[in-house]
Parts: sequence; structure tokens; C-alpha cells
Amino acid sequence: MSMSIAIPAMVNNTALSSPANASTERPPTDSQDNQNETLKEFKAVAPMYDWSPEIQGIILSSLNYGSFLAPIPIGYVAGIFGAKYLVGVGLFISSVLTLFIPLVTDAGATFLIVLQIVQGIFQVIVNTSQYSIWVKWAPPQERSQLISIAMSGSALGSCIILLVGGLLCQTVGWPYIFYIFGGIGCACSFLWFPLVYDDPANHPFISTGEREYIMCSLAQQDYSSDWSLPIKAMIKSLPLWSILVSYFSEFWLFNIFVAYMPTYINSVLQVNLRDSGILSALPFLFGSICMILGGLLADFLLSRKILRLVTIRKLFTAMGVIFPSVLCVSLPWVSSSLITTMAFLVLFTAISSLSEAGSFVNILDIAPRYVTFLRGLLQVSYHISGAISPTVTGIFLSQDSEFGWRNIFLLSAAINTSGLVFYLIFGQAEVQEWAKEQTITHL
Repeated sequence: MSMSIAIPAMVNNTALSSPANASTERPPTDSQDNQNETLKEFKAVAPMYDWSPEIQGIILSSLNYGSFLAPIPIGYVAGIFGAKYLVGVGLFISSVLTLFIPLVTDAGATFLIVLQIVQGIFQVIVNTSQYSIWVKWAPPQERSQLISIAMSGSALGSCIILLVGGLLCQTVGWPYIFYIFGGIGCACSFLWFPLVYDDPANHPFISTGEREYIMCSLAQQDYSSDWSLPIKAMIKSLPLWSILVSYFSEFWLFNIFVAYMPTYINSVLQVNLRDSGILSALPFLFGSICMILGGLLADFLLSRKILRLVTIRKLFTAMGVIFPSVLCVSLPWVSSSLITTMAFLVLFTAISSLSEAGSFVNILDIAPRYVTFLRGLLQVSYHISGAISPTVTGIFLSQDSEFGWRNIFLLSAAINTSGLVFYLIFGQAEVQEWAKEQTITHL
């Protein structure tokens, strides 16, 4: 997210020509004056670079280029040795690398891309390993809400970075985005080690009653790991494939918004970068709130036995895909109104966050025993999507500046909906036979 808000200030050719259906509510002369003033402010406080839309797309995607190679071995190791130190080290090294981004950028785009590839690998350690903690801490009846609350931190962090980043760009310069948030990441990694424990049995501060409640709630589940995996059974498992396909398709569109939302608001809606950062933060703020509410609602429906677990997972996934797809396809036709566009972006992020209580948490239902390894598979799906979609977006924008966004949204909606259909057909929520200890045939 730091790169997402910084890159409009890092390049001197981000402002695209106003589309044919641009609003008459924003006079072109005033918009151009705002862009010129913004560029002058950037030049005064930080260097700028001649990066084409294709190069920008590659930079925004590069965090994912090497990341899809790492999740499976990391998830495997985390499931065996625990996640505490893996997450802490991954967070610390990734944060340190963030501090070096301004220096490396001066050496050239190639060096920046390489640094981001390395940084992405260490971020995979954080994203993948943490699930081996949840499988030992989250009782089944509270699983959706606990994971949703934790995962809402990513949306809240994105909101803060976008809110502050635009202001930093126009005051002290874009490098300070990386200095400040890289430093915060280092501080958080130091807090992680003394505060986090792999399981309740080893935690010195929680009450005996809480420890017993959590361990008794999880007693019926086999989440122990060993060196053997039922690879053949996993490959043949359509419920597992449905989650992987759903992950790829939903994050295709989400990665585009994460990477390009400040650029979209800045260039298409002709808003200066400071205000663009503020406006870009709003969708993520509402997204973090709705993510928590979605988890609470899912667990309420489950605890009251209003809906079956599989119905809850598919319902929340469907809501998190269908409505956002319709909204994104409609964006080019409402770009004449800033208020309507922002309302659509807020609704998009808020409703799509419901998937966190749907397919995104479904691996804990079908195979808690192998959750860290399967979380690694999901991260592979996520990073492949993240490596492709922003790059494709940059190519679309380079080839057709007028209809590029329309084509991007149509393609993304088609991919998103296709993944949903596959998940609705093959998705399940009960523990699979290959994930049960007594029926496992190891390779």
C-alpha cells in the first residue's frame, strides 16, 4: 500500500488525459492547474522518474513475482515448528527492506523490482505462517469472527497509509512514506516476540479457564502435523480446488484496486494526490469494519443453527463477489460524478470483505490438520493473481487510455464471477476424508 500511494508522486507522467465522458462538473482548466501544482510540489520535495504505465504495472506487481514460490515450503515448516519466530522475522526483514526503497529506487527501476521481489517473499512468511497460530487458538464457533477481526488489520493499515501517504507526498516527499511505515513495521516486529505464543498451553498470561475452554473446544479436531502429506488426495480434492480458484479470482480484482486506487482517483477523477489518499482510505476503512461485522454475523448464524456452515460459506462468498463485480463494471459509466464513484468504491470494498467469512476461511473447515500447508497453497494462488492483474492493468492502460479501465473492469468481473460459480458447485465445509488421521495414506 505504501507503493500504491507513493507511485503517483514518483512518476511525472501518471496523469492520464481526461476520458471522453469526463465530468463537466470539473472544468478541465482547473483540473489541469491542480495537476500542474501537484507536480511542482512533488518536484520540490522528492525525485521523480520517467516510468511508463507498463513499468508502473510491473513495479506494482513485483511484490508477488517471487512470492508464489515460497508459501508452500513456509506453510509446511510453520506447521511443524510453529509460527511465532517465522512471522516475527518475516515482519522485521520486510520492514527493514521498506526503509531502503527510496535509496534503491535512485539506482533504477530494475533494482526496485528486485528489492520488492525479495520483500514479497518475506511478507509471505507473515501471511502464511500466522494461520498455524489460529488453528490452535480459534474455537470453531468463534473462528469466523476471530480471523475476520485479525484480518481487518490489513484493511485498517491500508486505510491509515493512504490517509497519511497523500499528505506526506505533498509536504515532505514520498520517501518518508517508506521511512515512517518501515519504522512502524520494525517496532511491531519487536512487540510480536514477547506478546505472541504458538498455542494456549504455553501462554503465561491467560487464565486457566480461558486456556481450558480453548483447548477443550479444539479437542475434537486433529491439527497436529507431521512430515507426510496426502498430496494425491489433495490434488483430486474438488472442494480444495474450489477454494483455490475462488482465491485467485477474487484477489484478481482486489489486487487491482489495492495497487491502482490512488492512481485511478488521481488520474481519472482528476483529484490531487493529497485528497486522493484521503478518498482512497475511505473504502478500506469501511472494509475493515464490514470484515469484522461479517465474521460476527457468520458465527451468529452458525451458533444459532440458522444456516448450515457450508451455506454460510457460500452465501458470504456470493455476496462478496456478485455485488462488487456489478459495481466495478459500472464505474466507467459513473466517472462523471466524484461522489457516485466514491460511493461505488466504498461499497465495493465493504461488500467484498464478506468473503473473509466465506471461502477465505474455508480451509480451516475442510482440513484443519493441514491448515498451514493449505494456507501456503492459497498464498500461491493469491500471489499468482497479484503478479498478473496489475501488470495486465498497466498494459491495458498503455494500449487504450480512453477505454482501458472499462476493459479492465469487464475482464475482472468475468474472472471473479467464474471463480464464484466454481466454488458454489464444488465447495464444502466438512472435514475431508484425506484430512482425517485414521484415513490418511501418506506419500
